[in-house]
Amino acid sequence: MTISVDAVVPDLEVEAWVRNADMPQTFSLSDFRGQWLVLFFYPRDFTFICPTEIAALAALHPRFIEEDAVVLGASTDSFFCHKAWFETDHRLKDVNYPVIADASHELTRTFGVLLPDGRALRATFIIDPDGLLLHSSVTNHDAGRNIDEILRVLQALKTGRIVSCQLATGETTLTPAYVR
Repeated sequence: MTISVDAVVPDLEVEAWVRNADMPQTFSLSDFRGQWLVLFFYPRDFTFICPTEIAALAALHPRFIEEDAVVLGASTDSFFCHKAWFETDHRLKDVNYPVIADASHELTRTFGVLLPDGRALRATFIIDPDGLLLHSSVTNHDAGRNIDEILRVLQALKTGRIVSCQLATGETTLTPAYVR
């Protein structure tokens, strides 16, 4: 089963790397109901583009928290692979959000981002507090994503209103009169 936009995200139990934990931390996606959830997939640990995105997300993580959003990373690598990479690569020293170890591929299959070779596509999903998938962005694994844009889309979705392509924090949303 692959989830699509405007569908409720199934309640999957996952294991994740969490900074300073010696063993995988287990939780369910439903544990985050009541909060916005930004779930991003990346192809593999120990790669070239991935640490640039992961570090950029870590730098903006406080802004996501201000938006009452939980950030979760995910790849198909194991917990121990995550632990080895996140705790030795200096670029990832500020990552303080969980990174799901989807070695079973259940999460990547559910979100439709599993490649035949076992890697995840580079993808971002924004889920509302009721567990409804509102935004999906999937790209070729060689094109890094813009983290500022993920934050902007989250902020726009949270308004529940019509929003222009350039909405910045604090700007007025569009009104029906503007649309006409």
